[in-house]
Amino acid sequence: MITTDWTAKWADYTPDKVALKEYATGRSLTYSELNYLGIRYSEWITSTIGLEKGARVAVLAENCLEYVILLTVAQKTGIILVPLNYRLTPNEIDFLIGDCEPALVISEAKFYSKLSEGEAFHKVRKHIDLSEFQQLGNVFMEDKVLHEFRNTVIGQDDAALIIYTSGTTAFPKGSVYTHGMMFWNSINTQMRLDITSADRSLNVAPPFHTGNWNVLLSPFLHHGAYTLILKSFDADEVLQLLEKDNLTIFWGVPTMLKMMADSPMFEPADLSRIRYFIVGGEAMPVPLIGKWHAKGVPIRQGYGLTEVGPNVTSLNHQDAIRKAGSIGKPNFYYQAKLVDDQGNEAGPNELGELILKGPTVTPGYWRNEKATRETIVDGWFHTGDIMRRDEEGFLFVMDRIKNMYISGAENVYPAEVEYMLRNHPSVDSVAIIGVPDAKWGESGMAFVVLKPGNELTETELIAYCESRIAKYKIPKHVVFLSELPKNDAGKVDRQQLRRISQTQ
Repeated sequence: MITTDWTAKWADYTPDKVALKEYATGRSLTYSELNYLGIRYSEWITSTIGLEKGARVAVLAENCLEYVILLTVAQKTGIILVPLNYRLTPNEIDFLIGDCEPALVISEAKFYSKLSEGEAFHKVRKHIDLSEFQQLGNVFMEDKVLHEFRNTVIGQDDAALIIYTSGTTAFPKGSVYTHGMMFWNSINTQMRLDITSADRSLNVAPPFHTGNWNVLLSPFLHHGAYTLILKSFDADEVLQLLEKDNLTIFWGVPTMLKMMADSPMFEPADLSRIRYFIVGGEAMPVPLIGKWHAKGVPIRQGYGLTEVGPNVTSLNHQDAIRKAGSIGKPNFYYQAKLVDDQGNEAGPNELGELILKGPTVTPGYWRNEKATRETIVDGWFHTGDIMRRDEEGFLFVMDRIKNMYISGAENVYPAEVEYMLRNHPSVDSVAIIGVPDAKWGESGMAFVVLKPGNELTETELIAYCESRIAKYKIPKHVVFLSELPKNDAGKVDRQQLRRISQTQ
């Protein structure tokens, strides 16, 4: 039987070791304290509030210790934690509350106005302010009486979290994340990244993102390691903390690593204790990889998604330059295939959709059987990502199926063209979408952000493409922006780009 109560184990093994620290307040919790608070809050949630296994507890708050305490409670009681996106509008938040129907909502005071406008929120049985919830914890910590709590029996298929997707094409879908998924993701992560209890990291991802919970935090909790919690990302601050707090592993997206490399704190920062950085979200440009390697920081790229893992693949840092642009190979406990529209498996260097099977695949979307049936077919999760596998078995993401456009009967995958354009010495970042074209059906529109002090014309950029890619892949239109719009996950907001394209 796989235990879900990880903090109880580490409270027994290393009770005085610090498990978590909150940078903004300086508060910290040892594994013994985390387990104790988990017990006391479990008593409160089950006895005082009256929640049972399967009840949803929604939280609208920035990163804080209480989130992890609630995860510990979920591992003891079987309640389901639902992190809500505080960047959404009141209507969008109310949709999430109406969808997951929480029995308890915990919120920061500054976000309460977003809740109070919604109809679904007023049907929730119990609401408590985060400060009250924190104060309750203070009372628990002052009580030195030993408490015992009989854990609820929890199976691998029981939900621990509901994490809502960004919903760029429709209403958000709640991806069910089970205790079994969390366990096997931790095992996959440890086996590929050599995580031990001696490792130390910081967490800057928003709590409504799977990366916050499952790239390093839950594997670190499982392995008795240390995590520093930050509310938001600041390049200078992170560089200082990597050195000051003796951190060993850091994960982020290429944009974050670029901001850090451009920071005046980059050169003086002593990062000699860092074993490597883990990078995901998109391919990292080779010059940026080289800059970090010259600093003595190995780069390990990977790939994942909310519904699977999220740690699906890993590229060893020794191959970071040799296999630039690759996401590596699938982690240990996965079956992975690339298939065409008819389900036939693609050969070497042929394009196909990545489909996955394994113990870290979600059982489905919360109360959305239609979306579940469309995505999980015969046990295989269809990622919607088009990839190719080279002769050595390394995977390369070509693009999302939904990003592909057809120009003159030819399929164009924007990511391929974007990768090429980012190698232009004047280009800082770029994103491409397909727009209507009277002659070709669709053609590409490139949105380009130039490096500071650089100049480039549309004609010059298109000329740069002509000797490097097929003619049908070359963008027909170029729009220069000061920055690319981003969604809540920190990725390029292509829906916003489509709205911009309609004004051109």
